[in-house]
Amino acid sequence: MNFGNIVLALVLGLTSTLAQAADMTTPAGLWRTIDDKTGMVRSHVRIVDAGGALEGKVEKLLNRQPDDDPDGLCRACTGVRKDQPVEGMTILWGLKQDGDQWTGGEILDPKNGKTYRCRMKLIDGGKKLEVRGFIGVSLLGRTQTWVREE
Repeated sequence: MNFGNIVLALVLGLTSTLAQAADMTTPAGLWRTIDDKTGMVRSHVRIVDAGGALEGKVEKLLNRQPDDDPDGLCRACTGVRKDQPVEGMTILWGLKQDGDQWTGGEILDPKNGKTYRCRMKLIDGGKKLEVRGFIGVSLLGRTQTWVREE
């Protein structure tokens, strides 16, 4: 291996490392959702930046429970989401960065079909995401801690 190839390998390695480090400063990526009541992994959600606001879509449902819809549909949803597959459904939208958290968006609970105000905050060096859905004020709600997959 000549000197040019060594330099190229080092630059590519450093670029890859920096890109991975930068990913830990934003919620964009794939997350394993953890049910705050049972502690079980329930789905994979991919969060992306959609024109300056974060949006999250269910990629895969996991550990189905007896009370889950057997066809994986959002039976409790209303409007365009009614009876649509939860896999592929956008359940999180409109969150914008506000200091060290993302606020101003909404999150859908496909289990009950309700939409809640939402805020998120990276914790544990970006390896975990604290997701809070609430009605009115943040005190009236639930918090889940999601774990980064990638």
